Amino acid sequence: MFDFDVGKLLLIGVVALIFIPPKDLPEALRQLGRLVGKARRMAAEFQSQFNEAIRDAELDDLKSEFRHLKDQASAEKALRDFAELPETGAPPPPAATLAESPAGPPAPETAAAEPAPETPPPEPAPAPPAAAGTHS
Repeated sequence: MFDFDVGKLLLIGVVALIFIPPKDLPEALRQLGRLVGKARRMAAEFQSQFNEAIRDAELDDLKSEFRHLKDQASAEKALRDFAELPETGAPPPPAATLAESPAGPPAPETAAAEPAPETPPPEPAPAPPAAAGTHS
């Protein structure tokens, strides 16, 4: 922050001896020590808050990058799933319309899949009565 070398410190010491009497010098040095300590604590607190803000900004960047990658991966999966669909010429019906169809007769695909119930064969019709007048 401040660039202090040995020459500058000696100059400050000599000026302090001129303006501060020797009997008040210990109290002045204590005051100077307290001020320096307070300034260091304030600088450390500022630096920690600054570093925290940078970390938060980096986390926001990482979160947005992660969301972007997640969206990209889901789009690629959808494209792969689309590419794996069988090529029948007719697009498959959407799942939402199948789930929302009213209860009624089953669709032709489901009717063919269900076995037809077995019905007993029809009984033979009774023999017609013999015509009257023909006796043998």
